Amino acid sequence: MKLLVRNLSRDTTEAELQAAFEAHGTVQSTSLVLDKKTGGSKGFAFVDMPKAGQAKAAMKHLNGNMLDDRKIRVKKAENREKKEDD
Repeated sequence: MKLLVRNLSRDTTEAELQAAFEAHGTVQSTSLVLDKKTGGSKGFAFVDMPKAGQAKAAMKHLNGNMLDDRKIRVKKAENREKKEDD
């Protein structure tokens, strides 16, 4: 299950994010979204957890909790479909 993590500190690293989520289960990958111009974090990321039960537990326990002095928001990521140009 892919989770969207918002309101991250610009200083939060992928390793810190992974460690926070690994406390609740297996993390397949983490991906901080970076600004193309500056290379810095945009303040949100995606975390992939292969087991839905673990992902739901992580979402329940981490949503609204503090990480790097910021109250993060965690929810299931929406699938974005690419629109075809007709």
